[in-house]
Amino acid sequence: MTMIRTSSAEPIMAGPGASPAIEVADLVKDFKAGRAVDGVTFTVARGSITGLLGGNGAGKTTTIAMIMGLVLPSSGRVRVLGYQMPEQSAEVLGRVNFESPYVDMPMRLTVRQNLTVFGKLYSVPDLKARIAELADDLDIAGFLDRPNGKLSAGQKTRVALAKALINRPELLLLDEPTASLDPDTADWVRQRLLDYRRRHGATILLASHNMLEVERLCDRVIIMKRGRIEDDDTPAAIMARYNRNTLEEVFIDVARGRTQETAS
Repeated sequence: MTMIRTSSAEPIMAGPGASPAIEVADLVKDFKAGRAVDGVTFTVARGSITGLLGGNGAGKTTTIAMIMGLVLPSSGRVRVLGYQMPEQSAEVLGRVNFESPYVDMPMRLTVRQNLTVFGKLYSVPDLKARIAELADDLDIAGFLDRPNGKLSAGQKTRVALAKALINRPELLLLDEPTASLDPDTADWVRQRLLDYRRRHGATILLASHNMLEVERLCDRVIIMKRGRIEDDDTPAAIMARYNRNTLEEVFIDVARGRTQETAS
């Protein structure tokens, strides 16, 4: 089993001169079917929650995959926590984690077994205590010894979040974290993410096409369309530029090709 070096429990807070958590420059990714990401450049400040907003095929998931080092860029540069990706990924992976509702954990393993496997991959110290802590924080103690395949959708969501937090990541990357969830469970996830950021000073980058979620969670929004960045600012500033009351209205404007000048 390959171990991933993990960070200490102490949060890394932003400060004057601290490097961004993520630096992306002129990022391009070409597939046989076409260009998925086309010259994307942005930074993500430490301790912030940033949303990548866009429809299907906008390039959000591919961008996150390149940030994680799972997909190699066709060109451009990515730095994560000050390290060049993917060349220095070994220095980073223990300080980062990822969660997506589209990636299932092994169904035959119990919740406890799954968390133990992922905890060992990250070399988490006092792993039994960490699992007990997460079981209490995320209310999963009642089904720790149940197979993952026997859980409800809401229970799987809690377990996936526990897996994502097992190593106390400094940087948390999320792909559609509340997709297909009922409003109550989705709100529960959002509150836990906000609480984790508050307690640990973590940085969160999430890809979503859920406008309400982005408005509630994010300090900053990067809107993507066809692999390019269409806008990048706080939710309030973007809504003001388009003269809209919600990000959903802005999203529709962008999807239909309306510019800031023509939107009304």
